Amino acid sequence: MTGSTEDYAPHPHIGGRTAALRALTAWREAAPGAPRVVVVTGDSGSGRSRLLTGFLMLCEPEYRKRLPLDELDPSTVPPDLPAPAVPVPEGLTAAQVLWLLADHYELNATSVEGVYAELAALDEPVTVVVPDVDRAGPVRTAGEPARLVREVLSPLAATETVRLLAEVPRQLVAELAEGQASGTVQIIDLDEPEWADPEGLLRHAHAALSPEFGAPELPFTVDPAARLALGAAIGRRAGTSPLVVQLAVNCILMAPEGFDPADERFLPTSVGEALDLHARRLGTDSQTLRLMLTPLALAEADGMPVQLWARLASAVAGQDMSQALAGGMLLAGPFVQPEEQDADASDDEQADDGRTLLRLLHPAIGDEIRAGLPNVAAAQSQIAMALLEAVPEQDWSKADPYVRDNIAGHTLEAGLLPQLLTDPALFVHADPVPLRAAVEAVPTEELGAPARTYLRTAPLLTRTQAPVTLRAALLETAFVEDGLPEYAEAIHRRLGLELPWQTLWSLPVPGISAVTVGSLPRPDGSATPVAVLVVPVGTPGAHPVGASGEEPGSAVLVHGLVQSDHLGDADPEQILRPSEEERAAAPLGLSRGADYLRVWDRADQELVAALISDTPFTAADISPDGILLLATEHGAKALRIRAADAGIAS
Repeated sequence: MTGSTEDYAPHPHIGGRTAALRALTAWREAAPGAPRVVVVTGDSGSGRSRLLTGFLMLCEPEYRKRLPLDELDPSTVPPDLPAPAVPVPEGLTAAQVLWLLADHYELNATSVEGVYAELAALDEPVTVVVPDVDRAGPVRTAGEPARLVREVLSPLAATETVRLLAEVPRQLVAELAEGQASGTVQIIDLDEPEWADPEGLLRHAHAALSPEFGAPELPFTVDPAARLALGAAIGRRAGTSPLVVQLAVNCILMAPEGFDPADERFLPTSVGEALDLHARRLGTDSQTLRLMLTPLALAEADGMPVQLWARLASAVAGQDMSQALAGGMLLAGPFVQPEEQDADASDDEQADDGRTLLRLLHPAIGDEIRAGLPNVAAAQSQIAMALLEAVPEQDWSKADPYVRDNIAGHTLEAGLLPQLLTDPALFVHADPVPLRAAVEAVPTEELGAPARTYLRTAPLLTRTQAPVTLRAALLETAFVEDGLPEYAEAIHRRLGLELPWQTLWSLPVPGISAVTVGSLPRPDGSATPVAVLVVPVGTPGAHPVGASGEEPGSAVLVHGLVQSDHLGDADPEQILRPSEEERAAAPLGLSRGADYLRVWDRADQELVAALISDTPFTAADISPDGILLLATEHGAKALRIRAADAGIAS
C-alpha cells in the first residue's frame, strides 16, 4: 500500500512511495516512537537509491526551496533542519567513508576508535545518511560493502548520539541490525507489501512513455488512453521493481516496430525476462545478447571503453563477436548507458583522450548476467587474458587506462591476481587505489615478495596521490628495504623514468638516534665515505662510545656510505666529518621536519627532492656529493640524490 491520497501531489522525483516517505520523515524529525536507525533495503532495482535521493532533496535546505512543498502530503515533508551528513561510499573504502564523516563534523580524532568516541561524546545528536552501500569500494569483487556495514555502519548504529539512515543490500541487513537494542532499528523493505508502490510504478511507466518527457511520438505514446493502458500493464507486470518498468519502456521505445500494446506477452516481470523477451522480439537468441553484455557485467570502475567491448565479448564467447556488436545497439541499447569521458592527462601519465565509456544501465542487470554464467571465474580469466594481449608491446606505460588500472580487479575474481603481481612496471603505472584494494583482498600467504612490498607501500602511494615518477621512487626504495634489489634495478633500467634518487642500501636497525656522513682515511691517502649511525648499546656490531661511570653511553655502527658494507673493524675515532665550510660549499642543502625531508639546490634555491615517510624521521645528513643518509625508527638508508623533479620516498 502507499498511503497516498488524491488531495496531494506526488513527490516530483519519486512519484510515489508515500508510506516510505512518511516513515523517513518521522525518523528525520525524531518523532515520538520513531527509531534512531532506519535501514532501506530491497532487491537490486527496487528503487532504494531513488527513494533516498528524493528524500534528501527534502532534507537539503537550498534544494527544498525548489520543490512544491505546499502541494505535498505534510506527513512526507521533513522539518526544515540543517542538512544531514551524507558520506557517499561509491568507489570508496570503509575507512574513507568514516574519515569523510569525521571531516564533516570536524572531529579531532586520529584513530578509528577516536572517531566513534568523539561522536559518542557529542552534546547533540547528529544525523547521518549513507546511500548506495552496495557500490562501496574501488574494486567490485573485494567485498567492501560488507566491510562498510561491519566496520562503519554497525558501530554508528550502536552510537547513541547518531541518527542513522542507510541504504543497504538485503543480504547485509541482518548483520547491521544484529546486536542493536530493541526498537532501535526499523527496516523498510521496498519489496514488502507494506512499502510496495504500485501507484508509483504506474506513474513511472506513464511518464516514461510520454512524449512530454522525451518518448518518441508513436500511436501508443501520443494517445493518452492508450498510453495509460500500456503504462498500467507495464506496472502490473513489473511487480515491485521500478527497474523492470524502465527496461520494459526502453525495449519498446528502442524497437517499436511490430510492438502490439495489447499483447502483454512481451512485457517483462523481471530483469532476466526483459533481456530474454527483447532478444526474442528482435529475432535474436537471448544468449547472444547476454554474451554481448557479459564484459559490461564484469567491468570495473565507471565503465568500459567502447573500443574494448568487441575484444572482450569475443574472448568470453570464444568466437568473433565484432559483427554482432557492430549492428547490435538495437539489441543491447535498452540495457546500456554510454558516457562521454573528457580528456584527462597528467604530467607523467599518458593522455586519457576523450572517449566513450559503456556501462550497464543498472547493477541488477549485471547481477542477472553473472548469475547466468556457468563459471564467473573462467569468464574473468578469458577477459584478463584479452586485456593482457591488449597491452602494446607489454609496456604498461602504453596500456589503455582501463586495462592498466582495472586488470587487477578482473584477475582478482578470476583467482589469477597473485600471478600478475610480479611486474614492477604494473605497480608503478597502475592507479594505486584500485590496485591496493585488489591486492588487500588476496590472503597474504598467497602473495609473493614483490606483492607484499607493494602492499606495505600502498598506503603511502594512495595518501600522497603520487603520479607515476613518484610512485616509482617510492617503490624503488621499498624494494631495496625489503631485500629485493633486482626489482629496484628493474625500475631504473626498464621503465625509462628519471627518478630523483637511487637507493644505495637499507639497514633494518631499530633505535637509531643520530646519523652522520664522514670519511675513513686509507693508508694510500684516499678515503672511504662512511655512514655513522648512533644506536643503542648492545646493537650487534656496534662500537660502544662515551661511557662514563654508571652511564652506559651509546654505540655507533659504521657502514659504507656508497657500498652496502658493514665496516665493523673501523675505528670511530679515525672518521673525519665534513667541516662547516665544506657543508656550506656543498651544492645541496637539507631541511627536515617530523615526517618530511627536503633537499634543495643552494645555487637557485630550487627543490630537488621532497621525501615523506609513514613513520617519523629520527635523523638525517647529506654528504657534499649528494648522498642522503636518513633514519626512521625502523632503520637507516642511503639515497644518491639526482638533480631532478621533486620526489617522495618512504
